[in-house]
Amino acid sequence: MDRRTKYRHLLWWIICLDLLTVIWLGYRYLDRKIPDELYVTESQEQQVKNVLDYPLLSFDDAITVSGDGSYLLSSRILGVIPFKDVKVIPTDSTTVLVSGSTVGIYMETDGVLVIDTGEIISEEGRAEEPAEKIIEPGDYIVAFNDEIIETKKDLVEDLEKLKQDTVELQVIRKGKKIPLSLSPVKDIKGEYKLGIWVRDNTQGIGTLTFVDQNGNYGALGHGISDVDTGELLHIDDGDLYQAQIVWIQKGSSGSPGELSGLIHYEAEKIIGSIEKNCEQGIYGKLSELPEELGLRKMEVAYKQELEIGPASILCCVDGTVREFDAEITRIDMNHEDTNKSFVIQ
Repeated sequence: MDRRTKYRHLLWWIICLDLLTVIWLGYRYLDRKIPDELYVTESQEQQVKNVLDYPLLSFDDAITVSGDGSYLLSSRILGVIPFKDVKVIPTDSTTVLVSGSTVGIYMETDGVLVIDTGEIISEEGRAEEPAEKIIEPGDYIVAFNDEIIETKKDLVEDLEKLKQDTVELQVIRKGKKIPLSLSPVKDIKGEYKLGIWVRDNTQGIGTLTFVDQNGNYGALGHGISDVDTGELLHIDDGDLYQAQIVWIQKGSSGSPGELSGLIHYEAEKIIGSIEKNCEQGIYGKLSELPEELGLRKMEVAYKQELEIGPASILCCVDGTVREFDAEITRIDMNHEDTNKSFVIQ
């Protein structure tokens, strides 16, 4: 094969790779722009058509998929290549009370969270690690020799009463309850140790997002993860408190900002319960609606109603909720992370 033929083959390979890249980028662009689900009210039918109106993309007739009236729209590229199904879910127009106020958070884990394992210096002076390759960071200890474990204190008390050389633990790992057996080590004081670092609660400052007509609230807009394991915390109980802003650390490129506040963990300062911690935030029910929350009634908008352009943010930076100008610069209907569906500036 002469040099000219090789060169021609190389050009063809480059052209083919470029074509495949363009096709893949186009596919990803459409996938990001066309949502997997749409929530619509009766008055938004035309808006659905606008959201799904893209060149080269056509939709088949709707197919009812459940008794609640939701239906599927199957799409095709160039009317031939199957693309994706969009689920359209009818819903009623909803209003909520939006806040932006700062609140204090206290949550207790479901069991005792294992942060890490470590070495114990035994009675004989040897370094031993009894939990190594048995217990993993992120495990939740919920039982010790058939005794229910709810707090670190429960775990310590059970260890102090231990008479045998082995213990049976029940832990929750990645949502599944599994049994574990290990042999504690007596330290130089003659006390049994498991060789683990644990935590049973977390606290902090957050922002109250909304409250519905029944007092149910949503806050933060992101889940609370353990600072050491990086895993979403499984909670058993929690309370929402009144809080005061002490100072603010302004964010910069590569470094998010931070609110620092003061929380008085007293019964009279509790304003609600925390019942759920998930990727979208924390949820629960308010027991009262203090004036400091600065609640405003607004209609809920769905993802497909977002538009690039001016917006505003409600935020508490000096003890009072104020409205700040912002701008939506990019919208992503189908981001892998549900907390990153649009960009604001």
